[in-house]
Amino acid sequence: MGEFWGAAFGFPAALFSAALVVIVVFWLLVLVGAAEHSAFDGDVRGGAFGAGGVPVTVSVSLLTAIAWFTSLAGCVLVRRSGASGSLRAALGGGVLAAALVTGWVAARLLVRCLRRLLPDHPPPSRLDFIGLTCTIRTGSVSAVFGQAEVAAPDGSTALVQVRQSGTDPLRLGSTGLLYAFDDDGEFFWVAPYDHALDPRTRA
Repeated sequence: MGEFWGAAFGFPAALFSAALVVIVVFWLLVLVGAAEHSAFDGDVRGGAFGAGGVPVTVSVSLLTAIAWFTSLAGCVLVRRSGASGSLRAALGGGVLAAALVTGWVAARLLVRCLRRLLPDHPPPSRLDFIGLTCTIRTGSVSAVFGQAEVAAPDGSTALVQVRQSGTDPLRLGSTGLLYAFDDDGEFFWVAPYDHALDPRTRA
């Protein structure tokens, strides 16, 4: 145990030990709700660490933990080698550099795996169609029947069930506006849409 503490508070592991204490305290605050895990995302870009796609705090925590473990192992080996003086200082500098490089590379690899579990954008939802125009694909639309084709922002199209609450002439090929979604019936409420009334068209 004495060897462990000696290595943990010796050069260069002591640098990472101090950073690790800060990281542990931060995640304890997140655990009790006193801090947000993404608190620093607005100040530091994850891409600056080559680890974009996950919160910056996660990237830094991984880098610090891996670098600490690497430096700790390196310190133990240096102590056991019996080196002293300038040689020991040089070996300590090498351990510091190796810990930083190892932490950086390993953190990037782990973040690539985490990025698949934490996509940058939420998955598409049917609610994304609300407010978009559609093209009626059935002969008519009533309160119990109707289908329309709608184009998503990414360029893909989908055929959705639509209904109307009135008796407007929504026929094959006409344009409608999806303004609400019914969760129980799993259909969109649609109303007639005139491109001439769109202020963007008039402009």
